[in-house]
Amino acid sequence: MPPSSFVSEQEFKMFHSIDRELYTLLTINLWRDPVESLQIMALWLWLERTSLNDVVSKILTLPDVLIHEIADEAVTCLNCINNDHSACSSESYVIPLTQSVMDKEISLRFFHENRLKATEGVAKVANEVCIRALNDIMQRAVARNAAQSIADSQKMMTAQPFQQSPVHPGFSQMRFGSSDVLESVTPENEVPPDDRTMFVTFSKGYPVEEREVGEFFTRTYGDCFESLVMQDVQSSEQSLFAKIVFRSAATIDVILNGMGKVKFTINGKHVWARKYVPKPPKSQLMPSLPSV
Repeated sequence: MPPSSFVSEQEFKMFHSIDRELYTLLTINLWRDPVESLQIMALWLWLERTSLNDVVSKILTLPDVLIHEIADEAVTCLNCINNDHSACSSESYVIPLTQSVMDKEISLRFFHENRLKATEGVAKVANEVCIRALNDIMQRAVARNAAQSIADSQKMMTAQPFQQSPVHPGFSQMRFGSSDVLESVTPENEVPPDDRTMFVTFSKGYPVEEREVGEFFTRTYGDCFESLVMQDVQSSEQSLFAKIVFRSAATIDVILNGMGKVKFTINGKHVWARKYVPKPPKSQLMPSLPSV
């Protein structure tokens, strides 16, 4: 397009309509942080410039849950660029969804070895493109989030006061002499499913069947899960993610072993798993904001 100094604000935003669509999805639909999301967009646009790949267009073809996931990968890349973490230089730290939209092998090692170039490039895109093209959406998202925070605070202030009862739900009463002792007996099936769920992603081009996933976790951890749901795709397409609801939340702790994300190999194919993070619920009091 012509130099930005000769382009009106409306024309500039229209030229970047696809970028605005993705930024709206991140901040309005997925409720991600507006400032962080602007940096994410700058990173993706910088990758487009350096690879001549339609990164943004390809990300928009993904389902929302994977866009949320690839945005998390982008945050990891930004942290690697902005901090000299030696762990980032390891090829074992992979970013499968970013690889899939780049159509090439790329890992955190790439960002670690190109920190200076990436830092300058991302900052240039953020200042020259993202702030100008996305500022109005950012303002809407910030205002929406602030109003939501106020609404949540008001709900808490007007909530009914806690009423103490002799025996609380989820506890049983036991007597030792003249004293009443409360013993926690909260069963696992009372733990919300979202708190017992893991999100699993697969590498594009290396399809993993539902049977393989189920057999792997059963063989490794026993009869540990109550449901396994793969991404719903056409028979000719590959599922890129799955959600597993475990019988016990403690199983997730065992699997992660203190890590945020772990990598498995199932029949020679790489699989990544992390705790499922549901999309924040939107308040019914907040009006929906129109898409771009």
